[in-house]
Amino acid sequence: MEITPVDLSSDVALRASYDVERRAVLAGREGMPHWSWPEMAATFRHPDPGERADLLGGWVEGRMVAGAVLFSGLLDNLDKSWLGVVVDPDHQGRGHGRAMLEHVERLAADAGRTVLLAETKLPFDEVATHRNRRFAEAAGYDFSNVEVVRHLQLPLPTADLERWSAEARTRHAGYRVETYRDRLPDDVVVSFAAIYGQLSVDAPTGEAEWEEEVMTVERFRANEQTLLEAGRRMYTTLALAPGSLVAAYSTIAVPPAGGRTDASQWGTFVGREHRGRRLGLAVKAANLRAVQEAHPEIRRVTTQNAETNDHMVAINEQMGFEAVEASVEMIKRR
Repeated sequence: MEITPVDLSSDVALRASYDVERRAVLAGREGMPHWSWPEMAATFRHPDPGERADLLGGWVEGRMVAGAVLFSGLLDNLDKSWLGVVVDPDHQGRGHGRAMLEHVERLAADAGRTVLLAETKLPFDEVATHRNRRFAEAAGYDFSNVEVVRHLQLPLPTADLERWSAEARTRHAGYRVETYRDRLPDDVVVSFAAIYGQLSVDAPTGEAEWEEEVMTVERFRANEQTLLEAGRRMYTTLALAPGSLVAAYSTIAVPPAGGRTDASQWGTFVGREHRGRRLGLAVKAANLRAVQEAHPEIRRVTTQNAETNDHMVAINEQMGFEAVEASVEMIKRR
């Protein structure tokens, strides 16, 4: 098998990479959400300015049969890289996965990365025994963390959303809740960028120890533009303390029109000095309401949280999110 970087300027090569990844990731998980081709293409053609992304393809007789990706932060956590390896189901069991993994690990080592992280979505009853985990452990990876993937069926009754918002409102007098689509206004983006980096430290992360993520305004604006070019609609609800300081946020990504009918709940986070005021419930309820009113075609929202994140898990269960599978995180120190 020949391993080469994927030519990001070539629709043929990039689409081949997407197709291999989709078939591999959805094998045995048919019906689960997966990003669309436009979303994947935009992600790699307009990379995050704060992160290096390497995309590799494994070729046999002119056909891509395997792939790998390596994400490495450029502004923080310079000892770490996230990686992923996939093999087309029709070509598994021939050593291609191990060859791709060894190749991408060498790239990480050449960049000075000493902590490697990976994740895989697994059925709950196979968290300890699934072939993906056995593959990782055979390559020297240890269990780090497990997050629970949950789905919420839409639409939710408006009365429920109103009740949750009213319940939360009694606890955060002096704050205001505002929802924005696609771009955050200039008067809050600096404050948002500051609170954004706290999530990587405060959320449970298993055996990995993280520094705060560095999110500059320039980086945030560039990523906003990439999401728009991918066809996504971004809904972000903020809880604003006096002075328009961002105290909490919740973000949902709605996929490009005409395809998927599932949206992705991204981060929901409350700043350290603002906790205990039901702001997490407030921003999440308001954001869900905005999405389902603007996009009646969306029938499902997907989220995931560490099983030890009791506060957010409680909010998700209150809203009716149902556990569907596990996201198992593995770690290797070199």
